[in-house]
Amino acid sequence: MAQYENNAWFWQKVDTLFLSSGFCLTRKKGDVHPVFANLIYPTDYGYVKDTNSVSGNGVSVYAGSLSRNTITALVVAADILAKELDVKILIGCTNEEVEDVLRFLNQTDYQKTVLIRRGKDIPSWGMTDN
Repeated sequence: MAQYENNAWFWQKVDTLFLSSGFCLTRKKGDVHPVFANLIYPTDYGYVKDTNSVSGNGVSVYAGSLSRNTITALVVAADILAKELDVKILIGCTNEEVEDVLRFLNQTDYQKTVLIRRGKDIPSWGMTDN
């Protein structure tokens, strides 16, 4: 698994974006995808209100069984059919739920994802003089 250098300041911005906007639930765990009947949502799913995304519905959120105020990770998806890169937020997900979401998002050869787990370190390039 690739390692990503995490920046606590970056996660602070993601937290602010998420917590200041709110979460709108659109699909419950176990619901069938509205377009692809073979896809079953592994967690609750929705979007961050008042945000922009490539889908036009706000930044996607997969919500697990833990605290819905804690961002677990981000997923970046590359979709060659839609010709887009899309960021998805995972909140309150256990390790098993993270794996379930990754399996759900990587079911086709047209979309693949990478997981960026949350870290607490501030790398030297993340420090500012301001």
